[in-house]
Amino acid sequence: MQSYRSDLAMLRDRRFSLLLAARTISVLGTSFAPVALAFGVLGLPGATATTLSVVLAAEALPMVAFMLVGGVIADRLPRNRVMTASETLNALAFFSLAAMLLTGWTPLPALATAAAATGIAMSVLYPTLTGIIPDVVAADRLQTANALLGLGANSARVAGLVMGGATAVLLGGGWALAVSGAMFAVAALLVAMLRLTPVERSVQKSRSVLADLREGWREFRSRQWLWVVVAQFSVLVMAVQAAHGVLGPLVAKERLGGELAWSAVLAGEAIGMIVGVVVALRLRPGRPILFATVVLLPSALPYLLLGVEAPLWTVVAGAFVMGVCFDVFGVLWSTTMQREVPAESLSRVSSYDALGSLMFGPIGLLVAGPAAVLIGPGPALIGCAAIVVLSSLAALLSPGVRGLRAAEPAGEALVG
Repeated sequence: MQSYRSDLAMLRDRRFSLLLAARTISVLGTSFAPVALAFGVLGLPGATATTLSVVLAAEALPMVAFMLVGGVIADRLPRNRVMTASETLNALAFFSLAAMLLTGWTPLPALATAAAATGIAMSVLYPTLTGIIPDVVAADRLQTANALLGLGANSARVAGLVMGGATAVLLGGGWALAVSGAMFAVAALLVAMLRLTPVERSVQKSRSVLADLREGWREFRSRQWLWVVVAQFSVLVMAVQAAHGVLGPLVAKERLGGELAWSAVLAGEAIGMIVGVVVALRLRPGRPILFATVVLLPSALPYLLLGVEAPLWTVVAGAFVMGVCFDVFGVLWSTTMQREVPAESLSRVSSYDALGSLMFGPIGLLVAGPAAVLIGPGPALIGCAAIVVLSSLAALLSPGVRGLRAAEPAGEALVG
């Protein structure tokens, strides 16, 4: 097994360091947004939980709709340039949201349009990021690279949530969103400095987009472990979106103390994700997808605790556990995809992964507001916790999930 010192030696690689810095700053910008946007919208005259649901759904729907196209773009064009364009679009969208909140001109269609632009940017950014990592690092360093990127991203989440919550409370959501826009602009500049050796791919640019998508679909559906876990996440993410986007902030506002309380919950999750990355650096399970799926079971804790009106500190602790679980899963999942899927179709397969995982997310956001009115946010959160557990147990029934064994890279020992 490699040492932590050997892992950190990757930071001397200029290309990886640029990618790490860009990703970390981008996530720092993203982390300002949840508290600022949620409470900025809820604080508008006449705004309700349904108003927030509409704005968040306007972001989520284009993210789903354009995800497959984003995968094709990332497999056809230089991925560093695609990332630069995505980060730039994110910057413009968040500057627009900030300007609306700061000037007081906040018609719902305009807010939804700016939110939709962020969704389009993310629909391209996600498959590009998954595909660019093997372009930057060697195959035997993929798990280390994924973990270090996760470590930077999660450290940024902690800092961003603390600073974002404080900025939203002291200066208002508009200024917090303006900081987000500035962070995305810096990330775009850093990625623009990333010079990659052109990679020969078998993707034929003369072919139609539909032909590329069909080839990506064949790669996706040929792996049972892949499509089963994506199906699991399509249901799991629906519950997470409802709980994180609408129900959790509502409970925080009504019972726990508002913006700072919800920031504490999100920060607890982010700290857990940092710990999860440190754990994932050393993990080499022999059956990585089985291990990763089992690890997800305790991630229902914060929703259950919110639903039964537990004290804030227990909810923060539950969010910490969720963070550990999600990031151990994320590192193992990304590394397994990058090792098992051919590089020339990796972004397209990643886009199917993201599309399937996120496709019911807008439903969760749209249903959360009415559910909070009809049955109350507490029972709705308990339902979200049940969905997380049941979907994970269902995935474990798959032989592909239970049986996939990790290839052993040189110098790394497998356990389990």
